[in-house]
Amino acid sequence: MKKWLIAGLVSLTAFSFPAAPTEAASQQYKVKSGDSLWKISQQYGITVDQLKTANGLSGNIIHPGQTLTTGEEKLNENELDLLSRLVHAEARGESYKGKAAVAAVILNRVESDEFPDSIEEVVYETHGNGNIYAFEPVQNGQITKHADQESIDAAKDAMNGYDPSNGALFFFNPETSTSKWVDQLTISSRIGDHVFASN
Repeated sequence: MKKWLIAGLVSLTAFSFPAAPTEAASQQYKVKSGDSLWKISQQYGITVDQLKTANGLSGNIIHPGQTLTTGEEKLNENELDLLSRLVHAEARGESYKGKAAVAAVILNRVESDEFPDSIEEVVYETHGNGNIYAFEPVQNGQITKHADQESIDAAKDAMNGYDPSNGALFFFNPETSTSKWVDQLTISSRIGDHVFASN
């Protein structure tokens, strides 16, 4: 009991006062060819914005050989939950690969200069006068339903770099889509009922 009490006090103290810098807090990463801020941030369990702030970056461009400070934060559970719920609502009935591809599209948008810079901003993005959401589950309230385990696992894998969408920025079901703009997209793959595409 005494050991648990001491451990609890030590943990509480660590959260109550700023910690002295440690080797883990100033961990460095050397950028390799094919890396992106998103991939690096997910490897170290931080957001792209945190990685950019820690390194004084204003844009998303990095270069092989560049050294970045990565810090030591954990996977953002709120972002994982939101992404998992969107995957569950958009890809219910699809294969695991199809669910991971839907998650990857959201993450690809976060990395793209054409879309907002966070999962939350991408998921809740609006069009027109701000009353039409980019994703139907947000519009119809399905986003509020809990995700199943497969959707959570698919979202985690996508956050760790798995992208069966081949870098797609869009997905749609050609059997149910009524938007004409999808005809202008370049299709990269089809998984189950969804087509994955880019500009």
